Amino acid sequence: MNPEVHAVTGAYGYSGRYIAQRLLDAGHQVITLTNSDPRPDLFTGRVRTFPLSFKYPAQLKQSLQGVAVLYNTYWVRFNHRLFTHEEAVRNTRALFAAARDAGVRRIVHVSITNPSLDSELPYFRGKAELESALKESGMSYAILRPTVLFGKEDILINNIAWLLRKFPVFALFGDGQYRLQPIYVNDLARLAVTEGGRDQNVTLDAVGPETFTYRELVTAIGHIIGYSRPLVSLRPSLAYYLGFTLGKLLGDVVITRDEIRGLMDGLLYVESQPLGETALTEWATRHHSVLGMRYVSELARRRPRGAT
Repeated sequence: MNPEVHAVTGAYGYSGRYIAQRLLDAGHQVITLTNSDPRPDLFTGRVRTFPLSFKYPAQLKQSLQGVAVLYNTYWVRFNHRLFTHEEAVRNTRALFAAARDAGVRRIVHVSITNPSLDSELPYFRGKAELESALKESGMSYAILRPTVLFGKEDILINNIAWLLRKFPVFALFGDGQYRLQPIYVNDLARLAVTEGGRDQNVTLDAVGPETFTYRELVTAIGHIIGYSRPLVSLRPSLAYYLGFTLGKLLGDVVITRDEIRGLMDGLLYVESQPLGETALTEWATRHHSVLGMRYVSELARRRPRGAT
């Protein structure tokens, strides 16, 4: 029996590469839809690459012919002149339609905790719109709702460590008592591949085994890397402008107002049993010597490949 063909958006990106690797390890044929230039080829020729051509539905459909399961990791972190949430929603709808028309059996879709059609935050509202669109598509689906991802290629946890290494104090948004539940990116990949092999329609909160307040998270990272710093509570607006100024110096977007609000509104916390197995503190301890040694730029990652 020939192995099934599974498709992953952004297999040369962050979570997509872990999903693709797990699919290969499970014996599946894997293709990726991406606008990335696969250099270096992480998969040594084992993953065929097709363009993520949202403007050409027929081409998308053709690329997905013969695919059993599509794993969608495509999204954008914030609105920018190069990409917007509104565009990401429109593009993802086109991807779902192409998958349905191509006869894809199932979609495993990466969403976010606490999406809401009523949210004033485009990130969470857009994710809710896409969940609704997928449920209404008539296709078999699994929706995974992770909070913060961590792993070797992570941005948030790495850059917290970088700030702790570089500056004598660390600024918190308000009191830092809002909670989050980071999940290891490879645990998310394991969950995605497991759900890709099932048929039941499910929506799962993908959270890790440890819950932190933001203050506790920063304290734990500082302790692990040997750079414990005084934590200073600032008004969110002031903390944003500090991040904005730093971003200008780095040529990046360090933090957005919407991200601060999402954190402080508790949108990265849910009352669910953890599906992740890897503790952030254990992972960070194993990687303490390299964690935060260099700043990781969101825009530097995206400029070469658009918004994949």
